[in-house]
Formats: sequence, C-alpha cells, structure tokens
Amino acid sequence: MSLQYREKEKRKPYVLSDYLRFIIPSLIGVFLFMIPLNYKGEITIPVAFLAKQVEAITYSVLPGLMTGILFLVATMTLWVTWFKPENILCHHFLKALFYVQPVWLYVRVIGFIFAAMTLFEFGPEWIWSGDTGGLLLYDLIPILFSVFLFAGFFLPLLLNFGLLELFGILLNKIMRPVFTLPGRSSIDCLASWMGDGTIGVLLTNKQYEEGYYTKREAAVIGTTFSVVSITFSIVILAYMGLEHLFIPYYFTIALAGFVAAVVCPRIPPLSRKADTYFVDNKQRIDDQDLKGVSVFKFGVEKALERAKMNNGFTSTATSGVKNVLDMWFGVIPVVMALGTFALVIAEHTPIFEILGMPFIPLLNVLQVPEAAAAAQTMVIGFADMFLPAVIGSGIESEFTRFVIACVSVTQLIYMSEVGGLLLASKLPVSFTDLVIIFIERTLITLPIVVLMAHLIF
Repeated sequence: MSLQYREKEKRKPYVLSDYLRFIIPSLIGVFLFMIPLNYKGEITIPVAFLAKQVEAITYSVLPGLMTGILFLVATMTLWVTWFKPENILCHHFLKALFYVQPVWLYVRVIGFIFAAMTLFEFGPEWIWSGDTGGLLLYDLIPILFSVFLFAGFFLPLLLNFGLLELFGILLNKIMRPVFTLPGRSSIDCLASWMGDGTIGVLLTNKQYEEGYYTKREAAVIGTTFSVVSITFSIVILAYMGLEHLFIPYYFTIALAGFVAAVVCPRIPPLSRKADTYFVDNKQRIDDQDLKGVSVFKFGVEKALERAKMNNGFTSTATSGVKNVLDMWFGVIPVVMALGTFALVIAEHTPIFEILGMPFIPLLNVLQVPEAAAAAQTMVIGFADMFLPAVIGSGIESEFTRFVIACVSVTQLIYMSEVGGLLLASKLPVSFTDLVIIFIERTLITLPIVVLMAHLIF
C-alpha cells in the first residue's frame, strides 16, 4: 500500500456533505455532456440541445456578432502583442487571451479580415462564397459560438468535482495497456462520442494545461479520441442516402476507430512526443499510487478530495466564463482563417484531386466501385469532414458511398473544425503532425471499412 494512501486513511472520515459535493455536480455534468436524448427524432445531448436552441434564436445576428468579436480579438491582440501594456500583462487571464506568438497574431487578423469580407461580400468571391468563407461564417461558426457558450460554462462540472479522478483510477488498467493513456481520458472520449469532437478537444486542452496529461498523452487524446458525435454521423449518413444502414455503419465506424486508436499512439509522430507535463500538478495520480490499494476506495477518496477544493458556485461560474471567453477569442479566429483557406484550396484548385490519385490503385485493389470518383474524397476530408459527403453523394454505387461515409468520419482531422481547434489550443501538435496523422488514420481505417462493406453488401 502506498505511503500517500496510508496517510489519507489516517485523516478524519469524509461526511455526507463531502459526498454530495462530489456526486451532485458530477451527475449534472454527466447528464449535460453524456446522456443521449431523443428530441423530435434526433439523438442529441443536453449541451448540444441548449446550443441548438440558442443558435436558432440568435442565428440572424450571430454572423455580425462574431465578426465584431473577431474585430475585438484582432485589435486587442495587435495592441497587447506589439505594445505590451503593463495593465494587461499583469493580469494573468487577459495576458493569456491576447498576448500570443506572432504567427497567431497574423492568423487572428486574417480570421477577422475573412469574416468581414464574407459578411459584407467584398473582395474576391472565392473567399466569401457559400462554399468557402460563407460556409464557415454562416454555418459552422454559429454552431461553435453556441456550443462553446454552454460547453465552456458547464465544463467545470466534469473537470472540477472529482469525476475524472474516480474514472481515471477505475479505468486505468484498461486505458493504459490498450491505448497507452491514463484512465481519465475515457471521459474525454465519452464526451466526444455523445456530444461533439470539439468538446473532446476542449476537455483535453484544459486537462493538459492543468498538468494531468503529458505532451504525448494530450496529443494522442486530441487526435485520436475527439471522435465525431453520433448526431453528426447521422447527418453524414442521411446526406449520402444511407439512413437504412445506420447500425452496420456505426458499428463499422466504431471498429475502425478502435483499431486506429490502438495503432496510432504506437507509431510516429505520436509515439515520439515527450512524456513531460505542461505544468507540475500535485493532484495528478501516477500509476505507482495505484499499487497495492483498493482501486475503488482510492478513486472515491481522490474524487472527494478534488471536490473539496472548490470554493462554491461563484468560483465554478467564474471558471466557466473564462472557458467560454478563451474558446471564443482563441479558437474561432483560427477556425475562420485556416478553415477558409482550406476550403478555398478544396473548391478552387485541383490540389485534392491530384493528392487523391495515389488512392485510385489502392481502391481498385480493394475492389471499390467507381474508384476514380472516390479517390479525391479520401483526402479532401482534411479540409472539411462534410466535403467527402458533398462530392461522394453523386456516386451511384451504394457500396462506395458507404465507404466514403465511414472513412470521412474515422479520419477525425479536418481543418475547418477539429484541426483548427487543435492548432489553436495549447496541445503539442503541429500542422505537419496533423497531415501525417490524417494520412495514417486513412490508411489504417480504409481497409477495415472496405472489408466491412464487402460483408454488408
């Protein structure tokens, strides 16, 4: 039994109020982020439902509002980064929001310029059209605005009241040997699966910044476990006209995603990331702490200990507001800039068609019908996950449409959302890393998807 655990046993026993402080907020967090609801025939989770309601109510003003926010972010970042005002730099949170590296300063400015061009429809149409900047400003960013509003505000319920400590200890013996990850990462995966990949990135980034994940673990979780939600998977399937195949479709996604999650952490670039922490965290539970102890009892104690660290509603609400502002100001400008750039390349250049050519012989070997038409969908998903469905929906072969629908979801890395979020976060992944991981995931999942397609059709 570890010395740390024996010392805890000597302490005064926890009382009912301590258990309630852990249980009630954690159950509310689980309900908001992980419990699927059926609303008007659609599967969703409470956080996504609330976000959708706000988006519907405010949709007409959100593009203009977000352009204004992007202007504020670009202006403040220019001022703080260039002139370094002491009254801002001495405030930790404001400094974190607006004092950035030069490359992110340029990205934020470009993000505002693209948004303004799109809102007012000036400049080259290929920047602000409905297939490029318009797709982001009018379709994606309103979703991100509302999801970030609720996900960011309620995130402390999952993070700060002991739920991750309990599950991290209980599931460590499964997650560590299978995925090379600590048990607490299971919550990230569940939140992504039930909610959205963006929620998984937010959870992972927050945990990394607080010193719960190493660089390698954070990079693996962010690029492997930020899975596409059930809701969006259904949208893809419906667009491809394959709704009747939902059960085999989602089973195929789960199987291919599982294999990729086992393989990718064990090969470069993820395997070469350093096992060092962003900051030191005394609350972090290391594997040696779990030797010779009752795992459940230790997990409950760590959860209660974490819950007692909270200073009431005000502190939790303040933490939530900071999360929201951090996501609005730090992530959305990057998505607007990089997403628009990626979509312009996808829509107005033959680059993705050329890059897709090596997949033609591979698809032929795998006996995928209409291989030439399907080839570019294997790489165009890097720009936006919905683009393969848009391009592939006209393919006659149901077999091929099924393959495209599955692969586009299991690739995970797409620059208009998750890729942009990863680059905008503190997570230790570069653009080059994302390109390599995208290719790896495609090559790993494609044969599995095709094999399942041959069994189904």
